[in-house]
Amino acid sequence: MEAVTFGVLGPVTAERAGDALALKGPRHRAVLARLILARRRVVPLDRLVRDLWEEPPPRAVGAVRTFVGDLRRALEPDRPPRAPARLLVTEGPGYALRAAPDDVDAWRFEAAVAEADRLPAAQAPDRLRAALAQWRGPAYAEFAGEEWTRGERSRLTELRLRAVERRAEFLVDLGRAAEAVPDLDAHLTEHPWREEAWRLLALALYRTGRQADALAVLRRARDLLARHLGVDPGPGLRRLEARVLAQDPDLDPPGEPAEAAARLWARATEAYDRAVAAGSHARLESTVGLLRGLAVTGGGGLQAASRQRVAAIAAAEETGDAELTARVIGSYDVPANWTRSDDPVLARQVVAAAERTLAALPDGPAAAPARCRLLATVAVESRGVRSPRGPRAAAEAERLARGLDDPALLAFALNGAFMQSCTAAGTAPRRDAIGAELVELSARHGMVNHAVLGHLIRLQARSALADPAGADEHADAVDLIAARHERPLAGVFTAWYRALRLAVTGGPYDRAEAAFRSAAALLEGAGMPGLERGLLPLALLGLRLSRGRPADVDPRADWGPYRPWAEPFALLADGRRTDARTALRSLAEPPPDLLYEALCCAEAALALALGERTALERTYERLLPAAGEIAGAGSGLLTFGPVDTWLAGLRRALDG
Repeated sequence: MEAVTFGVLGPVTAERAGDALALKGPRHRAVLARLILARRRVVPLDRLVRDLWEEPPPRAVGAVRTFVGDLRRALEPDRPPRAPARLLVTEGPGYALRAAPDDVDAWRFEAAVAEADRLPAAQAPDRLRAALAQWRGPAYAEFAGEEWTRGERSRLTELRLRAVERRAEFLVDLGRAAEAVPDLDAHLTEHPWREEAWRLLALALYRTGRQADALAVLRRARDLLARHLGVDPGPGLRRLEARVLAQDPDLDPPGEPAEAAARLWARATEAYDRAVAAGSHARLESTVGLLRGLAVTGGGGLQAASRQRVAAIAAAEETGDAELTARVIGSYDVPANWTRSDDPVLARQVVAAAERTLAALPDGPAAAPARCRLLATVAVESRGVRSPRGPRAAAEAERLARGLDDPALLAFALNGAFMQSCTAAGTAPRRDAIGAELVELSARHGMVNHAVLGHLIRLQARSALADPAGADEHADAVDLIAARHERPLAGVFTAWYRALRLAVTGGPYDRAEAAFRSAAALLEGAGMPGLERGLLPLALLGLRLSRGRPADVDPRADWGPYRPWAEPFALLADGRRTDARTALRSLAEPPPDLLYEALCCAEAALALALGERTALERTYERLLPAAGEIAGAGSGLLTFGPVDTWLAGLRRALDG
């Protein structure tokens, strides 16, 4: 016999094969509704009595038992006499309805809403539409006035409203904004206090080329909230209105990454040419906003944006207006995840301009936001450089940002603090705290790019701290955000992380090597030479050493900035121990970046092979603060194995 299905998203119903079952009177349906609401748990008989009557009659218990008997006959008409019920069962002091998860519309609806967030973004709108189609009216419609339905009705209603808005958000993010407009209009007619729905409607209108309508919607929301509730719009609506007025390029509809890059590049170049030609302050500032959007498209967009940025800064300095220059420099707050610069020469030019502008800014609280942005810029652009200026600038920017009510400014300052957090080994806990704050801050204020940054920082830190489950959680979050908001560069980092995870968890050597090579292929054309150069050879060196294999260094490979640590291995393999020892003795301390511990381990391996006591002592002291961590995994990209293994080997060599 086919299963019975139940409906509570509207009037309470029970059906078999599409045919409605006779449930007799309203109290029979009330008993059924109360048992469905309990979600397969037992409802005591005395509780059923209290819920069905404000003042129970003398024979209330017998009446409930009669209702249950009638329901059983309707639900299981072919059950033999005296055979135990399988669906509406007696258990302990009461009754339970053992319906399967797919047999109650409310339960199916909840499962579908949860599933939509796990699906690829392109599939989610249809899943949510099908889920919402199950609603036939208000939940538990005929029992709306009952106290026992109040909490569940409110919960299901809120879930439905959020599902409507979530579907609209998917459509808007997928470039299908026009499809979202009618549903949002109808939604707001019934629920005019939903600020998120107003925000989504305005954004959908803007993305369909209806800028005036978008502004009208935002103003209508403001008037409605002020007139009926006496409150101003929340920060989400206020920020969107400002961004619409500024024609923020981040609000543009998504397209293919290459198309987006080309569109933004054309707009940036055109705006820059107009700004320089006309000497327009406003145009210079808007150009930086366009470049900021171009930078997250990946590929050539990032490098092109960097080059144009320096030209825009130079044009701003030519005006002699320090405050304008500060805004132009500080507006380029593109989140940076890798602690080595892609273009050190360009970075030094930006830092020099920021320092000149800091010296020219007037004193006083009015200049604090500009000063904070300039200091954060110095901190970010000084990454990988061993100098006291970078950490000092980061600390001062963070101090200023915490005193100002500007979440975007705090996120920028925290990015600077992250970039200056690798001055020694063992700083993964500090970076984990920075990442956690960025994740929380981004969630509250809708900052997609900094949300990716925060999750990537935590992915790196949890990897260093030997927490693969925690790192997995943040990798999944990055992939989800990147898919929804078209952030192609983020996937490069998660691909490298998954190769790292395979290496750390003892996956077969050949599979781990293949995973690293596949991840390296994603870097080609990604526009991140500071990350790409030398990374694959170093990752394979770490994999070999962590598995107890010979270093097997290929001196012909592009080792990039890591060549000083690779050459002694090649010399040693050629039998040139004296030359290898000379090269080892001349090694500088690794730069203050996310590969600090990895390079310390490479040096430790050389020191152990050559029996060089001075190098053994210095690598032991450098690695000791990272005891208990996974060497190199703080990069989120590669590993040299447990730090404790290296420390133990160094200690034995020193004591031997």
